[in-house]
Amino acid sequence: MGNCHTVPSRRGSNAKERLVGRSKNGSSKRMPPREDDLLAVPGRIFSNNSGGGGGGSGISSIFTQQGRKGVNQDCMILWEDFGADGSVFCGVFDGHGPHGHLVARKVRDALPLKLLALLPDGSAGAAGVGGVGCLSKQTRRRRRRRPAGEDGVDGLPVPLSVLKEAFARSYKAMDKELRSHPTLDCFCSGSTAVTLLRSGSNLFMANIGDSRAVLATKDAAAGGSMVAVQLTVDLKPDLPREAERIKKCKGRVFALQDEPEVPRVWLPFNDAPGLAMARAFGDFCLKDYGVISVPEFFHWALTDSDQFVVLASDGVWDVLSNKEVVDIVAASPRRSSAAKFLVDAAAREWKHKYPTSKMDDCAVVCLYLNRIEDSESGAAEISTVDDCCNHVCSTSEQGEDAQSQEPTLDRNFTVRSSMGGSRIPVAGEESISCGAAEDQNWSGLEGVTRVNSIVQLPRFFGEKASA
Repeated sequence: MGNCHTVPSRRGSNAKERLVGRSKNGSSKRMPPREDDLLAVPGRIFSNNSGGGGGGSGISSIFTQQGRKGVNQDCMILWEDFGADGSVFCGVFDGHGPHGHLVARKVRDALPLKLLALLPDGSAGAAGVGGVGCLSKQTRRRRRRRPAGEDGVDGLPVPLSVLKEAFARSYKAMDKELRSHPTLDCFCSGSTAVTLLRSGSNLFMANIGDSRAVLATKDAAAGGSMVAVQLTVDLKPDLPREAERIKKCKGRVFALQDEPEVPRVWLPFNDAPGLAMARAFGDFCLKDYGVISVPEFFHWALTDSDQFVVLASDGVWDVLSNKEVVDIVAASPRRSSAAKFLVDAAAREWKHKYPTSKMDDCAVVCLYLNRIEDSESGAAEISTVDDCCNHVCSTSEQGEDAQSQEPTLDRNFTVRSSMGGSRIPVAGEESISCGAAEDQNWSGLEGVTRVNSIVQLPRFFGEKASA
């Protein structure tokens, strides 16, 4: 992805001046920057060369690594002071198809700007996440659970439904821009998106595709051991409500004989393109047949027990469980290198579990929920590095028989926890009030190596012939 470190703009102060405007009452407020000004935005990192730890802030780490399937189609972003001081936006985007890498990068750059423009004043928008990020200690206490129909959240100056709508509209606008893009062909190319906005003691997440967000929290009942809580649902085509919608739109869902564990979405009249997810940006060849870009929206109320959040593409989740990911990040010797530490562990697992398969691209964002410097945390964490690596790789010591065959493909159940927080789906284009038990049995597949889209449409063969 090259050197994408945030640097001062060559245009002088004009780009920075556009970041601050005036509200209707005359007070200053931050305005969303333009795409061509993004390099001038401080606190925005999106590459391995960006310092990893958010400029030494001690709250974040990001890293991506190309697999062995071609160009790296994964990318990520972490944006501190998103809209106002104290807020953080981050996301992971996994592209697929002939132009998936371009789609993912376009979404990485444009989607945060669309969300920033739609967030209302006083929540996380132009006048500031400061309205939420500067909550008093009393309002930072543990939030009680709220059902999906309840509109408010303690401490938020706007109803939760307003924030849900902002995420939904930004995703819709992003997909609309991709459809009309003059040079980027998204007919059989697309991208996942798992995005997170931290605002004070609240996490707001929106997700399409099979990238995932997982929270690490300490369980007091288990002696303070780290517990993994899955915050998003992997939107695979075999999720019952997803499959039902696709079939109602005349799309087809089935798996190929040589990979029976990977359900795909197919056109009604052609065995193409074989998309391995039910929601995505782009992929317009399937948008009339049940694939949508409406995100599922989730809210989580943070407590003092919550430690960090990991966002990652399926290249990580295909070989590591939620608990293994949490343990690996917790064992990183430095916060700024935690994302690379996790990707390196995933690469080892790919070689061990699937030695004859091509490793998938990986992208990781680690967002720590309490701000401390690496020098304070490194000494306490480094002693557990070897133990964690030994735990993750312990399967390699189970004998020669274990290495001679692929492991059993078990479903990775969606993690539900009774320890605070609520999961609130967006209503969007469909009703998604399905039972929790159904979702628990249909999440994502762990340990599956595959491409996300098998493109066989005449459209692309015609283009190549005429080129």
